[in-house]
Amino acid sequence: MFSTSDEAILEKRGISKQQINEQLTSFCNGFPYLEIKSAAAIDNGIVVIAPQHTERILNSWSQYLNTDATILKFVPASGAASRMFKDLFEFAERNDNVLTTSFEKKFFAEISKFAFFSDLNEACIKNTGNNINQLMIDSQFVIIIENLLSDKGLNYGALPKGLLRFHSYPTENRTPMLEHLVEGALYASNNSKSVNIHYTVSKEHRLLFEKHFEANQTSYEKALNVKFNISFSEQKPSTDTIAADENNQPFREKGELVFRPGGHGALIENLNDLNGDVIFIKNIDNVVPDSLKPTTVTYKKLIAGLLVELQSNCFEYLKELENSTISIDKLKEIANFSTTKLFNINPVESTLTNDELREYLIGKLNRPIRICGMVKNEGEPGGGPFMTVNADGTVSPQILESSQINLKVTSEKEKMDNATHFNPVDLVCGIKNYRGEKFDLLRFVDKNTGFISLKSKNGKELKALELPGLWNGTMSDWNTIFVEVPVATFNPVKTANDLLRPEHQ
Repeated sequence: MFSTSDEAILEKRGISKQQINEQLTSFCNGFPYLEIKSAAAIDNGIVVIAPQHTERILNSWSQYLNTDATILKFVPASGAASRMFKDLFEFAERNDNVLTTSFEKKFFAEISKFAFFSDLNEACIKNTGNNINQLMIDSQFVIIIENLLSDKGLNYGALPKGLLRFHSYPTENRTPMLEHLVEGALYASNNSKSVNIHYTVSKEHRLLFEKHFEANQTSYEKALNVKFNISFSEQKPSTDTIAADENNQPFREKGELVFRPGGHGALIENLNDLNGDVIFIKNIDNVVPDSLKPTTVTYKKLIAGLLVELQSNCFEYLKELENSTISIDKLKEIANFSTTKLFNINPVESTLTNDELREYLIGKLNRPIRICGMVKNEGEPGGGPFMTVNADGTVSPQILESSQINLKVTSEKEKMDNATHFNPVDLVCGIKNYRGEKFDLLRFVDKNTGFISLKSKNGKELKALELPGLWNGTMSDWNTIFVEVPVATFNPVKTANDLLRPEHQ
């Protein structure tokens, strides 16, 4: 199946033939649906932090910040923001300068509210001799959009979200990258006033990110009284997946194998390369202006404080489990912790011998841990929290996408429809074991999860394979705790007009 030149390409990318064969098998067989016990809910997998515990948990995080632990923010930064401007691209392609949709009308009626308005106005003056107001009077709407999206103007159609002007302040207009700097200073600054932030970026945008940080580093460090340690990485070529034709054979173009990005689940490789004791994960576009940051910061501290408390419990119990003569009472205490605090449910736990129970508990406690903020479902797209059955027969919390649920089965669809919360991608993770050693995160991925979609390339249909999502199957074998957080902590920007919401003004 593979020629000498194919093998050379695979070697250059760092992909083995075994990986390719496994991917082709997935095209043939698809991915099994996961068995759902129920949607997670309050008192059934989702924790609500009671007011009487807030001070203690916040204090736990404050104390942790004063240790020599390494705290890191991990920010997946998207590629080009073209999807954010989909409606405006379509309007420009019509080229009729007639505002027909509610989106178009709102965009131009409130155009002066955008943080990029002054930059766009300058671009219009430079390229046309007229400002935005005059161009609108003359119904030259398409010209305004061209100056926003094309490389003759701001080039926003090709830039990543992280480098677009999102929020206006009296002395600056801030990008998401800079908003993440401010956030990091507010809840992830350690005892030496250092803030570590890692952005995953696309290769073509990396230099732009580096220059943007360098241009603002001095002023932000001075204003926030911290030292920023910023790093970047790109999705590895070894995580790309092979494309397949209609017969589930390797898709080729001009005789060469075609590969596609493996989805955000591929970023587990980037995360696995980092050295951190506690790692926050949050998407690049989920940021708010300073006036609305207090709620976000408080809940970031709360989920981090809960993480270090539970992790400390796990570490102490694991040290006790090293003793093969541990008492049955202590085993029962640890088993109760695993069930009630980590939500690992073992239907046959009562039938296990003491040795079997000890080994089971070591396996469940000695693995990466994550606290996942969950917001009440208000119709936003995204995965949701469920209690699912694992390969070993145990039940645990998992974040699932609809593609992982068999919606053709009425009872399964009802479970999804009954979901009360969804995943805003608000995580804090512990990736070291009780001996201070890093886990190999690749060992905790459920490779039986993924997604196959139909795409086209130069008029030919192909099948594309996405790896398990980063917070779905890629973290499937982690200890997972869901915590309810306010919807005010979730303010993503999926379209340009989302920036007109009160949360971004």
